Amino acid sequence: MQISILGTGWLGLPLAEALMNKNWIIKGSTTTDEKLPTLEKKKIKAYTITLTENGPEGAIASFLKGSELIIINIPPGLRRNPEVDFVAKIEKLIPFIEAATIKKVLFISSTSVFADHESFPVISKETKPNASSNAGKQLIKVEQLLQENSNFKTTILRFSGLFGSKRHPATMLSKRENIKNPKAPVNLIHLEDCIAIIQKIITIEFWGEHFNASYPDHPEKATYYTAICKRMGLSTPDYDHKTPSKGKLISASAIEKELAYTFSKPLDS
Repeated sequence: MQISILGTGWLGLPLAEALMNKNWIIKGSTTTDEKLPTLEKKKIKAYTITLTENGPEGAIASFLKGSELIIINIPPGLRRNPEVDFVAKIEKLIPFIEAATIKKVLFISSTSVFADHESFPVISKETKPNASSNAGKQLIKVEQLLQENSNFKTTILRFSGLFGSKRHPATMLSKRENIKNPKAPVNLIHLEDCIAIIQKIITIEFWGEHFNASYPDHPEKATYYTAICKRMGLSTPDYDHKTPSKGKLISASAIEKELAYTFSKPLDS
């Protein structure tokens, strides 16, 4: 099978390598020509593709040609630029998917589609997305656009915060002061578990579904990051303990049951 991965960055590149090890043919996209040699060196068929609100820029038809599956792994970029219309970018991409050989779509979304609350609600597979933030609302709309399209089958995979051996959010939090929500549950997932879950979905053909993905343990934010920063030799974060904490607890029980998946990388990995 040939797979097109739209976005081969921190998650997409090692994902492409893992899928190639399963003998799948991989096409990968990047937004800069400078990164093409990196992909090509790893035997990935590389393309420069940029999604814009006026339509994809680059050889999008060639990128999709011959592929049965597209993995959309593009961050909305709304933190850097709140004015971005991510929905429009995906709307303009969809006609190219419809015109191609694509039969299946895996959309990498985020658990930010669920709002935080002082009661720390447990978010299960049955919980309806209810984000109030601009980014969350746009992701909800994109999820709907893809899943309601009858030209292909879409599975939505919502990841919590990603971390790995070379990247951990603690490195950023250690530099901040007065951090909000110190008592909120931590929702994180290791890069290796992300890749393994994606492989499992593809291997067992689990399409037309949606999953929330987070490691099953959820320590208190302040306790966890203080311990991680000490272990990494970083200054410990400073927290706002006066304002009531808001958060949520992402349950991955559906992934464990329906995909028969066992998480392998705990939060102290």
